[in-house]
Amino acid sequence: MNQWKELTEESRTKWEENAAFWDSYMGDLSNQFHREIIRPKTEELLSVTAGQAVLDIACGNGNFSRRLAELGAAVTAFDYSPNMVQRAISRTGQTAANIDYRVIDATDYGSLLTLGTAQYDAAVANMALMDIADIVPLVQALGQILRDNGVVVFSIPHPCFQAPGTRKIHETEDRNGEIIHRNSVQVSSYLTPEPTYSIGIKGQPVSPSHFS
Repeated sequence: MNQWKELTEESRTKWEENAAFWDSYMGDLSNQFHREIIRPKTEELLSVTAGQAVLDIACGNGNFSRRLAELGAAVTAFDYSPNMVQRAISRTGQTAANIDYRVIDATDYGSLLTLGTAQYDAAVANMALMDIADIVPLVQALGQILRDNGVVVFSIPHPCFQAPGTRKIHETEDRNGEIIHRNSVQVSSYLTPEPTYSIGIKGQPVSPSHFS
């Protein structure tokens, strides 16, 4: 929602502060959630072939950018956190020649257009769109940046079960001499867009902003 654009700088500042922590936590290969749930289906949907030009949106420390390069893609990866981009560069070894890292704000339409017109076969945003205060400029720019029949693949938290204010409930009931366990999710304000703060990873320096 574009009424949150004024929160972009606050969001960037938080990621600048969290960059070292997240880089250390994600490491070279990312965490188990990304490796086993996000990455396999993302790769399947992208169906990368050697020589394809792929744009990695909000690349973080570059772990998926490096994976794309390993698959043979020519990768352009960007993030609005200079600290994150620098850490991505530092972690990129043999695949460095195939990845062009840049500092770009995904809420800035003009900056996005510096990526070129009809330059990419595909774009990917792994668990990132909910961290962008205003996705309208990005959506508009992708129409210019991608080639004809270009593909966009993204992942986000499940909008039903990971909404702001979600309560995860565990109940135990003694029923007819048997212990019954029930797990449920309670969601409120599901249809009300709002910016929130999230733990993300326990122990991080500050809570990043989420927009949903």
